[in-house]
Amino acid sequence: MLRDFLEPAQLAWRKDEQAKDPKVKDWISQASADYAFNESDWDIAVIGVPLSRSSISVSGASEFPEAFRRAWGGFSTYNLDYGTELAGMKVLDVGNVKMHFTDIAKSHDNITQAMKSLREELPNSFPVSIGGDHSVTARLISGLKAAQPHKEIGVLQFDTHLDLRDLADHGLTNGTPIRFLIENGVIKGNNVFNIGLHGFFNGQTLLTYAKEHGVNCITLREARRKGMAETVKKAVAELSSRVDCIYITVDMDVLDIAFAQGVPASTPGGMASHELFEAVYEAGLSQKVAALDIVCLDPTKDTPAQATVKTGVYTFLTFLTGLRNRGS
Repeated sequence: MLRDFLEPAQLAWRKDEQAKDPKVKDWISQASADYAFNESDWDIAVIGVPLSRSSISVSGASEFPEAFRRAWGGFSTYNLDYGTELAGMKVLDVGNVKMHFTDIAKSHDNITQAMKSLREELPNSFPVSIGGDHSVTARLISGLKAAQPHKEIGVLQFDTHLDLRDLADHGLTNGTPIRFLIENGVIKGNNVFNIGLHGFFNGQTLLTYAKEHGVNCITLREARRKGMAETVKKAVAELSSRVDCIYITVDMDVLDIAFAQGVPASTPGGMASHELFEAVYEAGLSQKVAALDIVCLDPTKDTPAQATVKTGVYTFLTFLTGLRNRGS
């Protein structure tokens, strides 16, 4: 059961049911420790994945799920840019995946089982996972596959890095999730589109592996030349023609260090925040898109104003705006 793999979020909040202009904290419901997940239908299920021991670099990304929740009080449910009110969607925060204090493999297994159970017990809900380092993506997608073994899964990845490092050298870390999924037969390489690659952060051996397995690598320079929304729209269309569902993974290190200092592997030359917002909005519009994660955001490295955490929440809400506007 899903409850077996969850623990309540550390942060409990009080909703203002009478708010005329509700904040996100007034909108999102929180599951209690004894909540029966098959009682109700929810449009969105948010799940925290507080793991960062599997990160190559020192990371406090495990702290992001709670920082993410604390930041909800600063955001309205109305998106002025699109004239879209999100409050009509039913959103449940189910809590965090249980993590073992020392056993990373056990933590990874819990992530897989939690996603599998989430899909089985809340089959009509759209799962949004908040990490955690990027290793969690491999296990989340594995859980999604376990819940629907006959479905072909495509991956749309927003990232500075390929995440194709050798498993023999690294094991399952934040540098290997896509390779893990390919080599374990969970996804096919040609069903991966990575948008945002740039600069001096991927070795040629990784590019060779990507070419051998058909991974679609779209540099940030190319995406800007063609237009971010158009690039995402084309990638989603190509994926939609050959997969049953699309998983979106947003590694926050895709952003330029000027926009996101609070990531473990921040780099110059990345996306501006508005480019990422445009990208995830476009992705959210697709009927084939079936899950989202946001990973590799470390609040302990963030600015005093929590600029990166707020950008992560903004990314989440902008994606939901696309989801809300499907078919409109």
